[in-house]
Amino acid sequence: MIIMKLQEGENIERALKKFKRKYERTGVLKELRRRQYFTKPSIEKREAMQHAIYVEHTYRQEE
Repeated sequence: MIIMKLQEGENIERALKKFKRKYERTGVLKELRRRQYFTKPSIEKREAMQHAIYVEHTYRQEE
């Protein structure tokens, strides 16, 4: 649960903006989208390996 402390006389738009920012940081929406479909563990491992190779390749190109 997200708890927002508002100051006396704080603008409602500003409070809503704070809430949205805090909500995004919790990762609730990202987790919800991730759980919408099932990915086999072998495919997750393969994608993680490909991402690691990509990152390593980009770092080596910078040097």
